[in-house]
Amino acid sequence: MSIKKSGQEDVKNQQNVKTKNMRVKVCGLTQMDQLRRLDELGVTFGGMIFYPKSPRFVLRHMNSAEVKRFKGKINKVGVFVNATYDEIMNHADNFGLHMVQLHGDETPKFCERLSEQLEVIKAFRIGPDDPIDFKIRHYEDVCDVFLFDTAGETYGGTGRKFDWDALHAAGINKPFLLSGGIGPDDAATVKNFQQGANGKWLFGIDINSKFETAPGIKDMALLQKFVEELKIV
Repeated sequence: MSIKKSGQEDVKNQQNVKTKNMRVKVCGLTQMDQLRRLDELGVTFGGMIFYPKSPRFVLRHMNSAEVKRFKGKINKVGVFVNATYDEIMNHADNFGLHMVQLHGDETPKFCERLSEQLEVIKAFRIGPDDPIDFKIRHYEDVCDVFLFDTAGETYGGTGRKFDWDALHAAGINKPFLLSGGIGPDDAATVKNFQQGANGKWLFGIDINSKFETAPGIKDMALLQKFVEELKIV
């Protein structure tokens, strides 16, 4: 099986140079209606979690054929944790994924192999005083986008922010998504981050639990308000 890169959102070599329209990835989708409504709101990425230990494990909630048939502008992103190459490719085919996000301990070689077929987001969990340059050094040339999240005891999200200023001190030369505890009141904080040393590489933000009424159930009114605020802050 071969799934070629779709080009729906061409992430390679793209640099978000302080634009007003911030790309938004809403992760942990569990309802088809959510995907449709996010597409209508102009959200760039819709994330579906393929990690069985997550309460938002998509295989328990959504029909692959229905997701694949949906042809909106939103990019369908599969989130995986230490899955095999065949598992990822099979789900990418069944769900019509445009991109994959690797949130486990995937090696650079593994990322490179996947990147030949799909756009790859590699996630890094950041804790206090973490050597970010050391963590990312072998991944620069083998994936398309980085994602920086808050380190926790498990692979799932923590709902907490890490020290974003640490990213400004790192030698990042790759578009990245900012994740970890971003909530409805953070539009101005995100925009302020863009003014820092590495803000030019901010490709977008990744949001999840702070915009839910229950795990996997998004508050669409809250999301719409936040997306609109990002455009005007």
